[in-house]
Amino acid sequence: MKPGIHPAYGPVVFRDSASGTAFLTRSTMTGDKTIDWEDGNTYPVVDVEISSASHPFYTGTARVLDTAGRVEKFQRRYGAR
Repeated sequence: MKPGIHPAYGPVVFRDSASGTAFLTRSTMTGDKTIDWEDGNTYPVVDVEISSASHPFYTGTARVLDTAGRVEKFQRRYGAR
């Protein structure tokens, strides 16, 4: 990599505002706020609206759409003309 053109890559805590869970990972993002983590270190924190802890697909609360009903509705509306 070319020196001096890439952003700093370091540990960051992402906190889910919907569920309150937090994840420590590495990223180029930074935040103005900091948080004291479980290991005793202080890390910048970035608040996100949705993460895998609150997204319906990952929590198992996602609704399944009736795709067969959509096809039948299309056939009724536009049919074989």
